[in-house]
Amino acid sequence: MSTAESVESLINHVVEKHLDDLVELRRDLHRHPELSWEERRTTDRVVEILEHAGWRVTLSQRSGAIAEIGEGDRVVALRADLDALPVQDVTNDPWSSTVPGVAHACGHDLHTTALVGAAHAIAELHDRGLLGGRVRLLFQPAEEVMPGGAVHLVNHGALEDVDRIFALHAEPAVDVGTVGVRTGPITSAADRIEVRLEGNGGHTSRPHLTGDLTFALAKITSELPAVLSRRMDPRAGVSVVWGVLRAGSAPNVIPDQGIASGTVRILDSVAWAGVEAVVREAVLDIVRPYGVTAVVDYLQGVPPVVNDAECIRLVSASVDAVLGPHHRTEVPQSLGGEDFGWYLASIPGAMFRLGTRTPGGATYDLHQGDLRIDEAAVGIGARVMAAVAARSVITAR
Repeated sequence: MSTAESVESLINHVVEKHLDDLVELRRDLHRHPELSWEERRTTDRVVEILEHAGWRVTLSQRSGAIAEIGEGDRVVALRADLDALPVQDVTNDPWSSTVPGVAHACGHDLHTTALVGAAHAIAELHDRGLLGGRVRLLFQPAEEVMPGGAVHLVNHGALEDVDRIFALHAEPAVDVGTVGVRTGPITSAADRIEVRLEGNGGHTSRPHLTGDLTFALAKITSELPAVLSRRMDPRAGVSVVWGVLRAGSAPNVIPDQGIASGTVRILDSVAWAGVEAVVREAVLDIVRPYGVTAVVDYLQGVPPVVNDAECIRLVSASVDAVLGPHHRTEVPQSLGGEDFGWYLASIPGAMFRLGTRTPGGATYDLHQGDLRIDEAAVGIGARVMAAVAARSVITAR
């Protein structure tokens, strides 16, 4: 048996041995979700397991942790995100959220648990002398806020000496047992925009004596996307979608204040660098005829996640080794944003998609309170993450 075969067989064996405990951990985290920067219980649960398995653990400020094992100059990092969303869990599963208005509606409980499973397997490889370098685990807080906890960890040295970094993300549109890969961009840039309008309010019978703020707000929501479709390269795939529109309290009163907020998403990193200036200019031009003033708050959120070709080759080889090549598929680029892109601004790496849909079952959507995952994804994610780390630092590979 070759070194590769023995390593990957060992990974499968260790993950299988811990699988029941991993599923219970995932259910426990799902019952007790914590919002961004508040993931202290989640951190404590993870740290207890890691330290028992022999990892050297350093707590991050506020929440989250970094763990490392092995020796040498070659370092690979694996990242999982810890935070939940301000969403009501409506699944009514036995492990539904016990925190009103908070739920793991993006699968971060799965991400965390899969990385804990990988940690068990990697620790076993280290104990048997099969690691040819160091593996670092980043249990990151606050992925769901912009610009995200990744910036915090990078600024505090999480990538020091790291050669490559990998992560997975739940994909409820792909069957469990299938891993989605893509070379190049796999997510988009995502920014947040808020436009606040002010003007002279008045009666709807006399709009000519007011700044017709509600009408101006409607023009912004419809015309800003149209302007960007002409001012930006259409190949960049700019998308503006509004999540909040708020103005007025009575049908016959023109209000003096209003707000529109949403997201700006863009597939191309070069175009992303220039979109803020175009947005600001366009908003002012749109409202100018209506006698209102506009204040634009624009938060640059996250860059696209751009997967390195060699790192995707490692992911693909790992999937083939621990699951088989028929468990791997190509996936398209998404307009979703992911702060994993901040890591890839510094070093090469890759994110892959982990199928969570029960074959023949319902297709759920991320960020919705009814999200369910097939728990077989826990072990699959753990196997692939451990194998990727091993292939990156293993001796005599």
